[in-house]
Amino acid sequence: MASGMTKTQLTRYLAEKLGTNNKTIAAFLEQLADVAIKETKKNGLFVVPGLGRLVKAHRKARMGRNPQTGEPIQIKAKTVVKFRVAKAAKDAIAPKKA
Repeated sequence: MASGMTKTQLTRYLAEKLGTNNKTIAAFLEQLADVAIKETKKNGLFVVPGLGRLVKAHRKARMGRNPQTGEPIQIKAKTVVKFRVAKAAKDAIAPKKA
């Protein structure tokens, strides 16, 4: 299984590209994550321009099945967070075939 960049690798890469130190980039990433969490919790939406958006969604209660026994079970309603990829990012990563 392929692995992506670690936080340390991302920090070093961005620091090198932007000509700043690792500590500044690490603080920026921490603040970005913090703001994303707070805004999504408060408003139900946080947009990262060019990348996508975090969206808070409500899942209704539903019937499920215990995979071990096959017995029907009730799954409670809950709030989940979804990430919707921006069209520009999607097209750049996986362009449609003609």
